[in-house]
Amino acid sequence: MTHHVLITPSIRGHEPGFPNHHHQASMQLTEEQQRIIQSGFEHSVITAVAGSGKTTTLAHRIHHLMDQGHDPRRILILMFNRAAKEDFERKLRQVAGTHYREQPEVRTYHAMGLRLYQRFIREGVLPAFVGQVLSDQEIHFQLWQLLRRHAPESHQDSVKRNKKEYIELASRLLDMSKTSLLPLQTVFEQLEYRKELAFLIEVVNSFEAWRKSHSRISFADMLYEPVKCLQESPDLVKLVADKMDVILVDEYQDTNEIQHLLLRYIAGARARVTVVGDPDQTIYEFRGAQPEFILNRFAEEFESPREFTLSYTFRYGHKVALLANHLITHNHGRKDLLCRSHKGTPSTDVNVLQGGDETRQLVLQLGRLLNGGGEPEDIAILFRVWSQAVPVELALLAHRIPYRIDGDKGALANREVMHIQYVLEMASGRLGMLEENKRAEVLAGLLRFPHVGLKDDTLRELAHILAQHDAHWGDQLLEWIPDSLHALQKRKLKRTAQAWSLLPKMKGSAADIVRFYIDDTELFKTLEELALTHDTADERINNVLGVEHYLATLNLPSLETLQHFDELRRLASAQKQQGGVTLSTMHRTKGLEWPVVMLIGLNEQYLPYSMRGGEDIVDHLQAERRLLYVAMTRAKEALYLFTPTLNDKTALSKDDKPSRFVKEACMDVSMAVGEFLDQRKQTDANDSAHYESGQRLTPIATRYLDWHNVNYEQPAQAAASEPEQIWSGDRVRHSILGEGEVIADLDDAFQVEFEDGRRMNFSKKSAHLYFSSLGG
Repeated sequence: MTHHVLITPSIRGHEPGFPNHHHQASMQLTEEQQRIIQSGFEHSVITAVAGSGKTTTLAHRIHHLMDQGHDPRRILILMFNRAAKEDFERKLRQVAGTHYREQPEVRTYHAMGLRLYQRFIREGVLPAFVGQVLSDQEIHFQLWQLLRRHAPESHQDSVKRNKKEYIELASRLLDMSKTSLLPLQTVFEQLEYRKELAFLIEVVNSFEAWRKSHSRISFADMLYEPVKCLQESPDLVKLVADKMDVILVDEYQDTNEIQHLLLRYIAGARARVTVVGDPDQTIYEFRGAQPEFILNRFAEEFESPREFTLSYTFRYGHKVALLANHLITHNHGRKDLLCRSHKGTPSTDVNVLQGGDETRQLVLQLGRLLNGGGEPEDIAILFRVWSQAVPVELALLAHRIPYRIDGDKGALANREVMHIQYVLEMASGRLGMLEENKRAEVLAGLLRFPHVGLKDDTLRELAHILAQHDAHWGDQLLEWIPDSLHALQKRKLKRTAQAWSLLPKMKGSAADIVRFYIDDTELFKTLEELALTHDTADERINNVLGVEHYLATLNLPSLETLQHFDELRRLASAQKQQGGVTLSTMHRTKGLEWPVVMLIGLNEQYLPYSMRGGEDIVDHLQAERRLLYVAMTRAKEALYLFTPTLNDKTALSKDDKPSRFVKEACMDVSMAVGEFLDQRKQTDANDSAHYESGQRLTPIATRYLDWHNVNYEQPAQAAASEPEQIWSGDRVRHSILGEGEVIADLDDAFQVEFEDGRRMNFSKKSAHLYFSSLGG
């Protein structure tokens, strides 16, 4: 069957619209780079902006040290992840050529920790571990079991009602104790948990007892256990310290306490250590990372390090540099270092796509680029959370656009996508035509979507009983319900049976049928209740919403929709994900780059992402701002920003409202100044130039123009405008507390009465961080 949504983009010669320039394979080293490469044998800290050629610089630095006689066996390079490790090894081979038979060792932190762990097992210091590394799901499940066991009677009801909050509190306490290596009581106090939650300490201790009794380890334990041994035994330190002359650490802005301690133990008194990073790219705070390590701690604990900077980017042009600089300077407590596009760096196109169906716009832009001669491998689509990829991936399959995504994240293997197809199998009548074993599999899936509250063995047995029939499963389910079940289980089963009875009778599109099923079964409420963490609940619900949105764009009946999904699976199998457009979260793009980057979901629903209880709002916004900064600076030739209509005053929901970060990036000024500098470069203008515009220039823009020796005048008619007075309207929305009414103006503060009756005062100075105006 041919579907009207399928297209096959052909690859033609280059057309206008797809950048065809390429960055230089090799570049002339700048003075900043030369100073680092030729620096003496000393501790050093290098602050490097995104795309500053740090890998090349560090490879040349290592080569320089070996030329001076340093033994490569006494040089250690620590990288953030395996991809960065492999990239650095390639660069080192390119720089050194065949001159040296031996190359320095390049390892990740966790590989180094695992090596120590295995050595300490051989030494009899640590016990052996078995099985796979514990997943987050396994850890959260065990914490939930232990919470129910250890919570005092006075908290039992609260724990059951607020399962996710308590699991997250216990998980955070566990994680922070391992990344900080501090006693649990100390971490508990630092996290400012309420005293009545002290039973969480017992929960975490019990988890550790369970883990050790089962000889299991988590990802964090690869570092935690060996470093704890080193901390407790000076004799063990002698086994690892002072073996290296030179240690180089990349991505130091995402270092946490335990990684910092491991570095100190390995370095000892002998090694000279160089750390490299960018505090503005700290994006792993949830793993205990702190910009403080590169900003201050390294200098405090490694004697008199020299400080260097790499301030020029060779990755992206002036427009992206200006957008990124405007955005990140809203953060405080950072080093005053802005990125500058090097004069030899080609321009980067910036395209802002507003409003409309985001997935449809995305596919149209991809088709234009690929028809213009672009290669799918040169394009990355980045998003805040994995659930945003579901409708995108389905659309790419439908349009035969090849893509690649982490193996366990594909939409067609997604549990919610499968279960929605099961709903359509029943609605279309196709379920009755399946063989009995397959029918039982589908019915078991439907009994979990939403879950009817039966134990798994009972649920599977029920599914096989129902599968003996080829129709009327709702009636059969009603007849099966025994009196011995709890009232809640009976209610869930009856609700499910009612929905099943109605599904085969329903007309309309697949999207209509799925929406009915969501509402009639209270699906979202159940997914929320059963999830172990808020992130899991959000992901599952958003997966469903993503599929529902995709079905709405198809607008096909249930049977044709299932045939469409059959075709998608065939296409996915044929593609085998060996290449294509990259789909990735922003967090996974550290150290990576693409000619074309597309950022979707630039709205208040996803950027900034929802805060969790106990987080500081300013810290949260700064972390989200850094994440977008990292994502924007992955682009080399073109950056696409997908956002709701910027000036839409009628937007009510978060996903219809542009991210506050879009405004902070000062789009108009960044694009105008960037375009001027691009044209100046193309016309090979003299060193001195004059910029004229009716726009009021920002301090960042004037600083950037000063760097490039450009004269300018602030337009007299465009006096500096006052910041938006959010409190001047009657209605406001707080990013956490919801909507409220401004009831008092208090000089430096204003008072808001929220819908639940609470009245709170807020500083006018920081109001823009978490308030938006809803008008009069």
